[in-house]
Amino acid sequence: MNMPKTICLAWTGASGMPYGVRLLECLLAAGCRVQLLYSQVAQVVARQEMGLELPSRASETQCFFRERYAALPGELSVYGRDEWFAPVASGSNPPDAMVVCPCTMGTLAAIAQGLASKLIERAADVVIKEGRQLILVPRETPFSVTHLENMLRLARAGVVILPPSPGFYHHPQCVEDLVDFVVARILDQLRVPHVLMQRWGESEA
Repeated sequence: MNMPKTICLAWTGASGMPYGVRLLECLLAAGCRVQLLYSQVAQVVARQEMGLELPSRASETQCFFRERYAALPGELSVYGRDEWFAPVASGSNPPDAMVVCPCTMGTLAAIAQGLASKLIERAADVVIKEGRQLILVPRETPFSVTHLENMLRLARAGVVILPPSPGFYHHPQCVEDLVDFVVARILDQLRVPHVLMQRWGESEA
């Protein structure tokens, strides 16, 4: 029997929280073990964009999402910003992959420079040094030269840079369809099965 994938999912303070929340739901629906981290500014963005009140205490957030997604088979653990004994903080217990979605340019820059003063940055540093998959979903436009140089540095280290750029060939009918397009691309990178949208070249039948 195959063990479920363990995915570290981090939410930072960039716009695009609907992508992150939908990704959490889809990972749990696929039976993944999810280790969720979120920044203080992510709480502000969640409230502004979704009317979602994320508690400051990780234990309360864990209870909230476990109740919200109780019918889904995956397992969720939430860790606070200062929980340095969290599994993701050590190379002795890395996740199979990590996604930062949405990812601020500040977080991206810190990861590119190898800084690890915060748990999200440390978790990303662990994933890179242990040769695991790291996916960053930077939500910013336009990109400055500094942004692009940081992304190039990370790409050369094997990090996947996946800006949330939805396509339109699937004829989206609502915002949720655009969100699902981006989440589907992330799940494809993680090799997590999904049925979020019809694939290019496939008939509706």
